[in-house]
Amino acid sequence: MTRPRARDRLGPATAILVIAWLAAGCSSGSSRDPLGSPAAGESMSDMAKLGEAIFKDEWLSASGRMSCQTCHLPEHAHSGLPTDAVAAGGPDLELSGLRNSPSIRYASLTPAFHLERDGTPVGGFFRDGRAASLTDQARRPFLDAREMANPSVESVVEKVRRAAYVAEFTRIFGADVFDDPTRAFDSVALALARYQLEDPDFRPFDSKYDAFLGGKARLTDQELRGLALFNDPLKGNCAACHPSARGSDGSPPLFTDFTYDNLGVPRNDMIPANVDAAYFDLGLCGPQRTDLADRGDFCGAFKVPSLRNISRTAPYFHNGRFATLREVVAFYVRRDTNPEEWYPVGANGVQKFNDLPVNLHLNVNTTEAPYNRRLGDAPALTLAEIEDVVAFLGTLDDGYQP
Repeated sequence: MTRPRARDRLGPATAILVIAWLAAGCSSGSSRDPLGSPAAGESMSDMAKLGEAIFKDEWLSASGRMSCQTCHLPEHAHSGLPTDAVAAGGPDLELSGLRNSPSIRYASLTPAFHLERDGTPVGGFFRDGRAASLTDQARRPFLDAREMANPSVESVVEKVRRAAYVAEFTRIFGADVFDDPTRAFDSVALALARYQLEDPDFRPFDSKYDAFLGGKARLTDQELRGLALFNDPLKGNCAACHPSARGSDGSPPLFTDFTYDNLGVPRNDMIPANVDAAYFDLGLCGPQRTDLADRGDFCGAFKVPSLRNISRTAPYFHNGRFATLREVVAFYVRRDTNPEEWYPVGANGVQKFNDLPVNLHLNVNTTEAPYNRRLGDAPALTLAEIEDVVAFLGTLDDGYQP
């Protein structure tokens, strides 16, 4: 899949100017907040507080032991456990999922899925963008056989009817809310969405890098080197997909352009579904998303995630293939120069892009730096420079204390 994003690329001279601008603190404009969340210091609405109770309620699952928070833990920036490539769910918590649980921090700022004029897919919720909104995203895990595994909308609603917070639920949504199970289920999703919109823990913008942009912190020499490499289009080129500068309105960077990319991530043999050699997770074109199944050019592409809190959200990529951030950065720059480090070696040599059918290998991004190297070329980053980028990425964690 081609990804024309010339508007995001910087020439070397421009990259240097951006570094200087960032170091100077950039614009002091106010942060965008189009979603009507409470202003600083305001408490959450009653609906958002109800959503928090629902978010943490394990009894809303078929097993009685799985809540939204099970896969989106606050201590891991609302992502899954670092030990789990995929979470286990189902009626007895014995069914392994198909994808790694992403962080849902800053997810409320995601645009709806759409195709731009040049055909580039952008936005949407989940790793394949199949949910159109926060409320749509909130509905689906309740009924997913590999997650909370409820058999029907009615079964979820009946559990809410017996929950400790039922009086608050009917106060907010009406005494007759349970007369229509679909309306009651939609109300559950709405409360969950309001919780994610209003709780400041979901988008605090209080990392060391935010303090740096505001002129309230200094990056170390190593972190500054990492930032320069991150932005340099001839080196890391990370900013092509993970913009690091403030928006034109002064809003803080989200470190994602919400597009999709196919990186040829190695297959993860720890995922039970991958025991079947014929099974492939193709992202935008299936199997969990079905409306783009005929778009072969999209196959293998997954949404570009935000890099905020990236050091806290291991393991990495849609299949949880890499356990450390250092491995991830090394993979980016050594995938094509040293493929034997990442892919199995067989009688016919290195089996690159082994988590895609052979006919889809041409979909893998091999044109943008740092993926435009060839076997025998020098990687875009040295081992020392990889360490510098990792150091910079550590400045993106929420909760920085000067």
